Amino acid sequence: MAFSYKTPGVYIEEIPKFPPSVAEVETAIPVFIGYTETRGIAGAPLPVVTINTVDVTEALRITSLLEYETYFGYGVNEGVAVTITETYNTATPPVLQTRVINAAIATPSIQTMHYHMQMYFANGGGPCYIISVGDFSVSAIAAADLEAGLEMAGRYDEPTLIVFPQAIEMADATGVDTGNVYEEALLQAGTLKDRFVIMDCYGDDPSLLRGTTGTTYLNYGAAYYPQLRTALNYQYDNTDATTFTVSYSKDATVTTPAYTALSTELQSLVTLEVNKLRVTLPPSSTIAGVYALVDSTRGVWKAPANVSLNLVNGLTVQVTEAEQADLNVDSVAGKSINVIRSFTGKGILVWGARTLAGNDNEWRYISVRRFFNMVEESSKNASAAFVFEPNDSNTWVKVQGMLENFLTTLWRQGALQGAKPEQAFYVAVGLNKTMTAQDILNGLMIVEIGLAAVRPAEFIVLRFSHLLAQS
Repeated sequence: MAFSYKTPGVYIEEIPKFPPSVAEVETAIPVFIGYTETRGIAGAPLPVVTINTVDVTEALRITSLLEYETYFGYGVNEGVAVTITETYNTATPPVLQTRVINAAIATPSIQTMHYHMQMYFANGGGPCYIISVGDFSVSAIAAADLEAGLEMAGRYDEPTLIVFPQAIEMADATGVDTGNVYEEALLQAGTLKDRFVIMDCYGDDPSLLRGTTGTTYLNYGAAYYPQLRTALNYQYDNTDATTFTVSYSKDATVTTPAYTALSTELQSLVTLEVNKLRVTLPPSSTIAGVYALVDSTRGVWKAPANVSLNLVNGLTVQVTEAEQADLNVDSVAGKSINVIRSFTGKGILVWGARTLAGNDNEWRYISVRRFFNMVEESSKNASAAFVFEPNDSNTWVKVQGMLENFLTTLWRQGALQGAKPEQAFYVAVGLNKTMTAQDILNGLMIVEIGLAAVRPAEFIVLRFSHLLAQS
């Protein structure tokens, strides 16, 4: 803008030549929705909002497991039952002949959030949000509670992943309640267009998930199967006789001493046996950590697959190649389930990269959907600076230059396919290009962006043939 100068003298004007830049938004910021032991620190509880009669905490951003434990506590002490069976001979004094020690968790608690957070951070997780929908006084996981937490998550802009670590703990044997929660999450993701849902298969049965999630916004979520046998120990308190019970049989004479009443030797052996019990968890939180790891080391355009899992000792189901074929490609409903498999010499790997919309040519792959989410949200945020600017060629050139610079950077990083930038993307804006004169009168500035997103090499085919001898 030219100034009206009135006083004689020399004046300096700086003329901006460069368009503003697009800041790439974070891509792997999960929001975990579930029940926690505590809801704040002593004397400073977290703010609570009542949503549909459910008291939900405002989302708290944390960056480490220590922060989670500070504000949300740990888990519950599991019910541990130990049996010790000893036999002695008739010598004087009697000599121990056999000793058998067994330990078991009668019914693992549904309060597993702390275990899930351990797996998330162990597998590459970083900043995330926690929404507590209740404490450990609840006796069952309720769909209404999780849906209230989801509504709270919708009030925050930064989260890009939605995870319900305890969703499959609901008591509904048909999986309908879990499916309803996932449907609500997919609806939010598809409406806001800036987040993605990571789902578990209810009851370790993929057919239940396929049958209860409907067909709305399937490209905004992905499901994983089976459950993980982790390396985590159960939380327990061996000094609490109400949760840690001992049955001691000595030559068929049974007593029930407290753990603390056992000899030092027996205490050590019992602890060793109890610590052999490991937690089994659905994979969603672990997979959220994988997303964060891949995004930070390779980029959101890299499929979060063919990645090994930390603190995982085994799987509840060993899926064969033939079984995965039916899970990866669903010819009926198109709902792909990503399988986690164990490979000799390689360990346990994420072996699937599809959204729940596995038959959709545009949005079949997780990396493509999430890459578009990132580009759309980043471009939206940067374009806000041009709201109410003159809708003319000067503004259009700035917007086009801004977006082209951003996409060129992504192309150089390997996010877009093409030998040249013009083969990898295009940005178009202008009168009689993307807008009519009527559009401009209505205050519309329409920008078209086309992206040739890279897609994962899901099937690598090596073709061999006999070559006839030439000499």
